[in-house]
Amino acid sequence: MRVLLVEDDEPVAESLRRGLKRYGFEVEWVTTGAAALAYAGPCDVVLLDLGLPDTDGLDVCKALRLRGDLPIIVISARSDETDRVVGLELGADDYVSKPFGVREVIARIRAVLRRTQPRPPDAGPDRYGSRLTVDRKAARVRLDGAEVALAPKEYDLLAFLTEEPGALMSREQIMEAVWDANWFGPTKTLDVHVAALRRKLAGAITIEAVRGVGFRLEIAEDAHRDAHGADTS
Repeated sequence: MRVLLVEDDEPVAESLRRGLKRYGFEVEWVTTGAAALAYAGPCDVVLLDLGLPDTDGLDVCKALRLRGDLPIIVISARSDETDRVVGLELGADDYVSKPFGVREVIARIRAVLRRTQPRPPDAGPDRYGSRLTVDRKAARVRLDGAEVALAPKEYDLLAFLTEEPGALMSREQIMEAVWDANWFGPTKTLDVHVAALRRKLAGAITIEAVRGVGFRLEIAEDAHRDAHGADTS
C-alpha cells in the first residue's frame, strides 16, 4: 500500500512516515502542492495538509479530484468547520484535524479504502482473535461460530471500531462515520450502542471509554490476532 504524504512540517511528516511504515505502508513524501501535482508514481491514497508553503491545500485537493478518484484524506491544523466542509465538498474523502495519532490516521485510511475500493468477490470474513469474525460482505458477525444478532447501527459501529483495533476514536469521529456527518441528535445513542456490543460480544472484545474523548476497541488478550490471522502480540 503506497501513500503520498503532502506535508511541509518535517516533524509531523517524519512521525507519520515512521508510523505508517511500521504498519506496512510505503510512503512517498513531498512538501509542496506543486510536487504533489507533479507526482506521477503509483499511489493508493493521498494524505494532504492544507497549510502548504506554495499554495492552498484546498486547491491541490480540487486539482487532484479533477484528475480521478484517488482517495484523498485531508490532514490539517485547521479545525474550523468551514474548512472541513469545503474540503469535503471539493472532493476529499475524509478530514483529520491535528493533532492526531498514527493509529487514527491508519484507521481513516483503511475506512476510506473500504468505501472506495470494491471488496474482492472471494474475500472471506475478517477474523479478530480466535472467537470473533466480521463478514463485511454479508454484514454478519459470528462469535465462536454462532451468528450474533446485531441491530444495523450496532453492526456499523463494530465494523468501524474494528477497522483499527487499539486506535482511540473520538465521539465526533464515530458519530460522523456510523451515523451521519450532519447528525444533530444527542450522542447518548452512541453509549447505548457501545453497551450493547459489550454485552453481546463479552469476552471477545473490550471497548474502553476514554473520558472526554471517545472509545477504544481492543481484541481479547487471549487471542491477539489481526484480521488476517497474523499474531500481533
